[in-house]
Amino acid sequence: MIKDIAEEFAVRSSSQPFQGKITGVRSDEVRMPDGSYARRDYQTHPGSVAVLALDDQQRVLLVRQYRHPVRQRLWELPAGLLDVPGENPLHAAQRELFEEAYCKAGDWRVLVDIYTSPGGSDEALRIFLATGLSEAEGEKFDAHGEELEIETARVPLTELAELALAGELHNPTLVTGTLALRAALSGGGLGALRPADAPWPARPFTAGGA
Repeated sequence: MIKDIAEEFAVRSSSQPFQGKITGVRSDEVRMPDGSYARRDYQTHPGSVAVLALDDQQRVLLVRQYRHPVRQRLWELPAGLLDVPGENPLHAAQRELFEEAYCKAGDWRVLVDIYTSPGGSDEALRIFLATGLSEAEGEKFDAHGEELEIETARVPLTELAELALAGELHNPTLVTGTLALRAALSGGGLGALRPADAPWPARPFTAGGA
């Protein structure tokens, strides 16, 4: 059976030379299979969630905002950090859909779980599929920073897949979510997706967490 397994090489020493507001950098001396030691520097990250919100016309809800490290304004899925310890990822995803797109959904499922860059970061990402969309209620979120200029759009799923394969879209969460949904629709269907509260060993949580 093809399945990732948990394993940990022995660590001789570990330090954290930098800790920012959310993420940090850890440096470990790790024992290699031949007995030697090698240093591995990587980003420490609290984890994140994203929402592929699909309307009844098979269009995906997108947001676009500026991303300074790559100097581009990227089309993305609504997404956010799990920066509250033990936070229920579904609750976080629902919050992000509200804050970034002023939208709510009637049905939620887990679309796919990934490590965003496992060679250089411990960030774990859960992408939810949200359907049964409608406009949210209550006061809109008070945006700040890059979020002040967020744009939104709804794009057909088939068009998104074509744009991703043509190299026109680069956000890894959007590309992964789009292709995962296409795979689900051509396979067992949306009913075969995991429930929204499915276990997530990479970022454990409790059902009522935060």
